[in-house]
Amino acid sequence: MITAPGRTPLPRSFFDRPVLEIAPDLLGRVLVRATDDGPIELRLTEVEAYDGPNDPGSHAYRGRTDRNAVMFGPPGHTYVYFTYGMWHCLNLVCGPEGRPSGVLLRAGEIIAGAGLARVHRPTSRKDSDLAQGPARLATALVVDRTLNGADACSDGSGPFRILAGAPPAPSAVRTGPRTGVGGEGAAHPWRYWIDGDPTVSPYRAHAPRRRGETTERPGPGSA
Repeated sequence: MITAPGRTPLPRSFFDRPVLEIAPDLLGRVLVRATDDGPIELRLTEVEAYDGPNDPGSHAYRGRTDRNAVMFGPPGHTYVYFTYGMWHCLNLVCGPEGRPSGVLLRAGEIIAGAGLARVHRPTSRKDSDLAQGPARLATALVVDRTLNGADACSDGSGPFRILAGAPPAPSAVRTGPRTGVGGEGAAHPWRYWIDGDPTVSPYRAHAPRRRGETTERPGPGSA
């Protein structure tokens, strides 16, 4: 069987590399989400890298917990967490097993199954904001904690696949500080996006929390 260009699934070895290599290399790749109602395909346009024990902004910075255990497992699996008491965020585990790191999928373009995505994002005013931001992305793709640990490098029978897609030219890739990350990890330029793409989410710097606010933030921040 001949696979069309760009439709070749990424192998697990793609994710068994340093996270700072993988994150920009995910731009332009296609995430396929198999739902009960049909597939939804997303072209990735914005991601953030979180480098485990080297990164105060990572959920895995202080070690293994029940919540972040999947980050310590094999690469190519999903890490899904719940934040602000209402939103899920989708990450891809990277690096060798036992060395936790991951990439937060921040935004993308729905290139197939937009009608299905709209069912779950009824307030979206246009297709470009269906998955513009990590919470919107997870909502559009029908992602919740039941998908934590799913294998994105399976034989195609699972809920996710990642296809080669069409990576942008290096000159179109931009990098800068991660959204909403404070403290020692605030300055790391580990957010990557495709320049000028309308689906990329607006950048927001970290804002100190007021009393009574949740301790979580919309990225794999310190657990």
